[in-house]
Amino acid sequence: MSAAPATSGTPATGAQAVGRPLALVLCLLTVFGPISMDLYLPVLPALTGELAAATSTAQLTVTACLFGLALGQVVAGPLSDRFGRRRPLLIGVIAYVLTSALCAISPTVETLIAARFVQGLAGAVGIVIAQAAGRDLYSGKRLVRYYGRLTVIAGLAAIVGPVFGGQLASVTDWRGIFLFLAAVGVAILVAVLLVFRETLPRQNRVAGELKHTGRAYRRLLSDRVFLGAVAVIGFLNAAIFAYLSGATYVLQGIYGLSPQGYSFAFGLNSLGFMAFGFAAGRLSERWSERGTLVTGLGMCLAGSGGLFVTALLQLPLPAMVVSLFLMVSGVATATPPATSLALAHYPDIAGTASSLLGLAQFAFGGLVAPLAGIGGPDTAVPLGVVTLVSAALATAVYVSLIRRSADVLPRQVDERPGELTREPAPTP
Repeated sequence: MSAAPATSGTPATGAQAVGRPLALVLCLLTVFGPISMDLYLPVLPALTGELAAATSTAQLTVTACLFGLALGQVVAGPLSDRFGRRRPLLIGVIAYVLTSALCAISPTVETLIAARFVQGLAGAVGIVIAQAAGRDLYSGKRLVRYYGRLTVIAGLAAIVGPVFGGQLASVTDWRGIFLFLAAVGVAILVAVLLVFRETLPRQNRVAGELKHTGRAYRRLLSDRVFLGAVAVIGFLNAAIFAYLSGATYVLQGIYGLSPQGYSFAFGLNSLGFMAFGFAAGRLSERWSERGTLVTGLGMCLAGSGGLFVTALLQLPLPAMVVSLFLMVSGVATATPPATSLALAHYPDIAGTASSLLGLAQFAFGGLVAPLAGIGGPDTAVPLGVVTLVSAALATAVYVSLIRRSADVLPRQVDERPGELTREPAPTP
């Protein structure tokens, strides 16, 4: 309990009170999204054949999980502001283990789609609490660094996921991969039980009436910078999830890579995601959040533009891999500063604010993921169009909402009177 943010009259605890085991567990909670998506992508074509499903129908197993991850955060975020972080987290992890096992025994693609949706709902709890608990414990430049580390861990999970998925595909089928996901959930559950402490003390929790949650959402949605950051993250993740959904068909179907070859190509891109996410956290500290965000948007535009040209002209594999690498690295560069811009001014409703970020991230992704395969398995042009449009919209939102707010007076959201506001924690 000592790691909670300071309140009036209470000594600041701050980041010094966050031991390495707790910080590691918080970061590990971000793997629910990547492993739920990436681990079974190498066997998605095989799953499609075994369940006698159309390509677009099989991709709905990706979309269902994305929508679950989005909607689950909308529920879990406000609940964690009301009941604390630990109790909802434990419920979510247990549910994730059970639903992963349910995915493994699904007899039809329709059953699997439903099970994947519930699996996403459960996994969303860990993702939103990783962000909210970080805001409980950190502020200022350490908060940006923390979100950079979350990006690094997500990238590491994205590397391990497809590589493990590709290797597991040589010894088991897609059902065995879902059982592996259940085992990962058990390991995270044990770590949470042993290490995770409550980061939101009772006196810092939001009162339980529904109107308070509505007031919190109105407060967030009236902030142009918050809205801009949420929309930027949503559009960037639309590009990344289109890639997650479509790359397996492009790299294996069009370019002829084996599941193992795909996993290593995917791992290379994920390595870029991890490295640039780490660099973005450091760069935001030493330079500026907005400058780092602009750099990431430029990289994403260049990579998605290269992807579109490569698909249109049917350029060779290296052009495709380089374009994908640049695009996903751009998303990683833009994500930490955008997340910090969104959450830095809301320590008292961090769970609710994080839930809107998660909603945009996974709902946008879920909406566009099926579009990446709309042209069938023999063309990558739809993937290029979706990623380029998403990157362009993210850039337009930045220009219209975030950059134009740069010269406006600082946001006063933390100083408003009422039940939802408290004195923000000092920089640890």
